[in-house]
Amino acid sequence: MKRYLWVAIGAASGVLLGVLIGLFLPLLRPAGITTTITSQSILTAMRDQGFLVTQTYVFDQPVTIQKSTGSAFKDFFVGQTIEARGSMEANVGVDLSGLSEQDVTVSNGNVTMRVPRPKIFNTRLVGPIEVKNSQGILKRLLEPNDGYNEALTALANAAETAASKDEIKQRAENVSIGELQRLVRILSPGTNVIIEWK
Repeated sequence: MKRYLWVAIGAASGVLLGVLIGLFLPLLRPAGITTTITSQSILTAMRDQGFLVTQTYVFDQPVTIQKSTGSAFKDFFVGQTIEARGSMEANVGVDLSGLSEQDVTVSNGNVTMRVPRPKIFNTRLVGPIEVKNSQGILKRLLEPNDGYNEALTALANAAETAASKDEIKQRAENVSIGELQRLVRILSPGTNVIIEWK
């Protein structure tokens, strides 16, 4: 029984000693130690992000591809019309991989970054494509083609065109500014971050 009592007293003493050290250790540290964030440290952290995707849009719109000879008679034999519909995702963001030392400055608690404007990173298909392919008689016999690849290319082009509209570009710029400011403030809390477009 005495042995358990001594173990309990030892454990309680260890916990009490740990609490006291935790309370008084900050008081023993030298005053005035601060972490300094340099433009180089911010530059390295930003470049490591590579292409920073800040907005994702999903477009669902139909496309029609018409291959016509200009003659209704010839089109009956060799014409083709592809109608397709599918959801395409367009990812928009900022390419940080090419930032240089001149693009990041730190002065008086302000960080100024010059970055390229947001652009489309990629487009990709989300889900299936519905394809309706009407081919002329001879084309169907001599050059059978389901139209899938052409439909996918047309849908990707339509998504890129939609993502390039002014209102979407403006929204992508605003969101990108907020995301870049958030990333810099993770490194340096409370810093005023100014984003400028190249």
